[in-house]
Amino acid sequence: MATPRSAPPTPGIQRLAERCRAETPVLTRRLMAAVFTDNPEWNDYTSVPRADLRDGCRRYLTRILDLLTGTAADPDHDDVAAAIGRRRAEQGVPLEAMLRTFRLGGRIIWEALLDNAEHTGTRPQEIRDVGTAMWTVIDGLSSALSTSYRNTQLEQVRRDERRRHALIEDLLAGRAHDATFAAQAARELDLPAHGAYLVVAAEPRTDGAPVLPGAETVLAALGIRSVWHSRVDTAIGIVALEHRDAGAVLHRLRPLNRGRTGCSPAVAQLAQLDSAHELALIALETLPHNAIELISLDERYPEALLVRSPDLTRLLTAHLLGPVLELPAKERDVLLDTLAAWLAENCSAAHAAARLHCHRNTVLNRLQRITHLLGRPLDGQRAYLELTLALTALRLPETTA
Repeated sequence: MATPRSAPPTPGIQRLAERCRAETPVLTRRLMAAVFTDNPEWNDYTSVPRADLRDGCRRYLTRILDLLTGTAADPDHDDVAAAIGRRRAEQGVPLEAMLRTFRLGGRIIWEALLDNAEHTGTRPQEIRDVGTAMWTVIDGLSSALSTSYRNTQLEQVRRDERRRHALIEDLLAGRAHDATFAAQAARELDLPAHGAYLVVAAEPRTDGAPVLPGAETVLAALGIRSVWHSRVDTAIGIVALEHRDAGAVLHRLRPLNRGRTGCSPAVAQLAQLDSAHELALIALETLPHNAIELISLDERYPEALLVRSPDLTRLLTAHLLGPVLELPAKERDVLLDTLAAWLAENCSAAHAAARLHCHRNTVLNRLQRITHLLGRPLDGQRAYLELTLALTALRLPETTA
């Protein structure tokens, strides 16, 4: 059995609809008058020129009559309703206002059909058929309107998101050196055109969860503006300091951190975001692959120097610690831990022993063993510096060390 939506219009319905066609200008004026009430939430058409709105009302009423006479079909996918929905979405008219207008238009057509039914002696059964067909058409047109409206909104969101991502990428690539672009980007991203910035770079988690969940919201609650941008290999945040201390901002972000995250030093202006971006990525590189930590480059300059010169870093570790690194793993690790503790305790064997939970003489014996293996003394400012750098290099990601 065919549904009412797919049933063709009866001759009675067609006859009444045809009689209403001549009244379309009058019906359009009625709909325009009905749209505007004392409640502004029901008639939010301020962004629509009056002529545009009148044309939309006329086309909508005409399409109802087309569907009732059989000159148009399938109201659920109607191109006129879809075009109106798309146009009003672009103009920012609320969907509720549009659906109300469609209902008002349906009521006005229904009243016109009833008036003509009285003059043509239409039978009661035919009037019931007209009512069923009429509201089936209105329901279908409203569905077509809503679908087109929401699809247009979704397209706008996607377009705005693409635009936003492009602006962020251009800022990070250095286009903010152009003052005109910098001002435009700041305005569109709601960032200050002047003042200091940080750039944050986080490595995505393997489980897909955000590394800094809720960062933008947390900062916004403190009056700190920021934008966040996801890439395949990193998530990037641009944070406006606006006279705040960078350390205080990091203090707020650290409790949120769930992965490897590096932060640039503060840069003085938007035009330096490209440099800050590069420095944030360097800070990220200094963290071990399994780290769950947010660090600033200000805390990692020795490591940064090493990761920026991986070939020299490998030569450094091989030259200074090569014989120790060639030992079996257990003995190698004991000697390296002892050397690191001794250097960390300002070359005090007693303090290193306390840290390692062993006897002072044990530390001295291990240091003597390292001296013998390396064929050089461990004492002296240059030796301390070189050995500290070599040990630091061993804690860097494997691709560097």
